[in-house]
Amino acid sequence: MYFVRVNTCLLAASFLIPLLAEAQTAPRLTRAQLHDKVLGMLVGSAIGDAMGAPTEMWSREMIGTMYGSVNRLDSMVREPSAEGTWYMNLPAGGTTDDTRWKKLAVGYLLTQRTGKTSLDARAFANYILTQYRADVQRLKNTPGDDPAPFEANARRMAWLQEWAKVAKPFAAGDWPAYTDALSGFYGGEMTCAGMLYAPALGAFFPGQPNKAYTETFRLALFDLGYARDVSALTGALVSAAMTPDATPESIINVVREVDPRQYYQSRLVGRAAYRFLQRARTVVYKAGRWSPTTMNVSQLVFPRTGRADTVELARRHYAFTLLDEYNQELPLMSGEIFQITLTAMLYGQFDFQKSLEFAVNFGRDNDTTGAIIGAILGAYYGAAKLPADMVQQVLTTNRKHTETDLTKLADDLTEVIWARQ
Repeated sequence: MYFVRVNTCLLAASFLIPLLAEAQTAPRLTRAQLHDKVLGMLVGSAIGDAMGAPTEMWSREMIGTMYGSVNRLDSMVREPSAEGTWYMNLPAGGTTDDTRWKKLAVGYLLTQRTGKTSLDARAFANYILTQYRADVQRLKNTPGDDPAPFEANARRMAWLQEWAKVAKPFAAGDWPAYTDALSGFYGGEMTCAGMLYAPALGAFFPGQPNKAYTETFRLALFDLGYARDVSALTGALVSAAMTPDATPESIINVVREVDPRQYYQSRLVGRAAYRFLQRARTVVYKAGRWSPTTMNVSQLVFPRTGRADTVELARRHYAFTLLDEYNQELPLMSGEIFQITLTAMLYGQFDFQKSLEFAVNFGRDNDTTGAIIGAILGAYYGAAKLPADMVQQVLTTNRKHTETDLTKLADDLTEVIWARQ
């Protein structure tokens, strides 16, 4: 019995060693650098969300027909929905639930000012329920009988409706009910649930990818199977980007090197996330070796404005056809989104604009892939180095039309992170 207890302590200590080591060795950001990267994560994610939102779930043929090759922000002529935009015909820079989830996650993180070093998943579930109940009450209090306000408030309530079914038993500690609810969450699919808010959790632990992974995994209570590993890695990627000496390789290596839950050791299957990285590197490698001698210009889609490199468009088109082979049944599945995210960043060589253009023009759930890529690269470069016109457009549109002040969120989150260090 004594021997078992000692080994348990040793295992716990071995788990903590990498967390302590990275906390001691990671270069510390100045307050100004921290704020720039936090704002970069938020506004970069919103830019990616806004770039993909007008063509979310469209085929590449439809994207090409209506927009050409997307290379800028555009207005959104789309129906409002609970998971999409809440309002019809938002101006350029408007965002969807991908940005709303960053806002909600930041709201929760602002309650973590002092005390515990770890995040509380049940407190997170309760925070979601508090927001959901407020939206339910807003719907109940809708005055008059005009259909429009009821429809608008119903969309706000329905945004968290599916999530509340899982959060409620989790917050109550009713584990049988929680597992049943989780198995039915959005049809029981391995959706990208945790990836929507993981970047905010990763930013909360700058330069500590192992810690960010552990805490994101803890709060990924809506994820099934490897989707939970993918969400945790998304948080870790953002964390790795938030150091003064971050490089593209140090960020992407998180997928290889950070594995506190030991997914690599799973028998017969191994780690799905690493396979996604291998496939991404393969697509980028093959596209890089592509020769223009057989180029069919008629297949290419050119942007409506500005100039374009015909060879580069053809190379990207070839990369798209290679990436198509890995599409999953549903575009919103976490594996596919992580696959596209890694491929886009590697293909774009971590260039913010080029990586986003790859993901958005590839199609599928392109506002979510854009939001995740924008969050990682926004954290890497900081807001000051992102395209100034896009930054201003997103800040202005979200403040005026989606009740989201990204600058204030960054100010408040920076204050809490700095106080905790």
